[in-house]
Amino acid sequence: MRDLVLLGSTGSIGTQAIDIVRRNPDRFRVVALGAGGGNVALLAEQALELGVEVVGVARASVVQDLQLAFYAEAQRRGYATGGFRIPRIVAGPDAMTELARVPCDVVLNGVVGSLGLAPTLAALESGRILALANKESLVAGGPLVHKVAKPGQIVPVDSEHSALAQCLRGGAAAEVTKLILTASGGAFRGRRREELATVTVEDALKHPTWDMGPVVTINTATMVNKGLEVIEAHELFGVAYDDIEVMVHPQSVIHSMVEFADGSTLAQASPPDMRLPIALALAWPERVPGAAAAVNWREAHNWELRPLDDEAFPAVRLAKDAGRQGHCRPAIYNAANEECVAAFVAGRLPFLGIVDTLERVLAAAPEFAEPGTVEEVLAAEAWARAQAQRMISIVAEGA
Repeated sequence: MRDLVLLGSTGSIGTQAIDIVRRNPDRFRVVALGAGGGNVALLAEQALELGVEVVGVARASVVQDLQLAFYAEAQRRGYATGGFRIPRIVAGPDAMTELARVPCDVVLNGVVGSLGLAPTLAALESGRILALANKESLVAGGPLVHKVAKPGQIVPVDSEHSALAQCLRGGAAAEVTKLILTASGGAFRGRRREELATVTVEDALKHPTWDMGPVVTINTATMVNKGLEVIEAHELFGVAYDDIEVMVHPQSVIHSMVEFADGSTLAQASPPDMRLPIALALAWPERVPGAAAAVNWREAHNWELRPLDDEAFPAVRLAKDAGRQGHCRPAIYNAANEECVAAFVAGRLPFLGIVDTLERVLAAAPEFAEPGTVEEVLAAEAWARAQAQRMISIVAEGA
């Protein structure tokens, strides 16, 4: 039995993790839940179903709403007055960090954005196994994470990095020559740069394979998401950027591959279902039977793999350059992109302007020091957001 703390429990990763727990009560027990506070009804439902000891919300203003949601959920379940115990509530910007220190075996960090960095550090410093679904922890705070993480303490949740971790079991670290991350290609795979000039927000949100939030879906369309994953793969596995490649794989069945020195390439394949990498991260290094459906080997399959078009989609090249330079450049890459995506969604920036503006922000960045604290990471991000906003305003005024 493993005790779990789930951060981001009302989001996609969190709800799927709870589904795994629900189907494996003999393997997992949830002792704490944390969420932003945007869906207190669901958080209360999860907490009472799982019988957790403590619940956290990042938004302190919703504490009263959460308490009322507990009473409403208890009434819905038919509990007698006084017949149930409300979990202890922690609230505010440090709530997720506090929950990451709750005694447990595994902390699943599904927090969105750089707010996930402090909980990551807290979980690692507390000696927990960290099931990491928060890209920003390694993209923005890689040097900080490496200072406190012990070997094998971080288990990736992203399907691509989970696939790499599984394939890396097939050989020694010294035998690895290349990591190959696969990409669905997003909504615009196969298009040339000139064909992307007039695409709309609605076009960018039509992902052919995955059902994700708008920011991640647009990041997939620009390939920024894959750029972030390349940085994350470097930080997780210590493989040089020159030895990390991206292949477009529209079927999203091969989740990533590892090439070894003898010419062998190992691939991890499964139908697109995040419950598999989540379950593996929670139980690592063991597997959870029936976590997700397997490939149907009684049917014919055509799986396509082709190189990424760097001219049409330069985001991966920019990410590698930022990663090589270090000194907060990956944090700047991530933060500036978030501002550019928001401007695109608001109609203030064309689709190609997202990565074009991101490139200009990186080119204008001063020489930040290698981050030694969370505050230094956040300062670099604040500079990137302000610089991106200035550049976006110039584009918008000239439109």
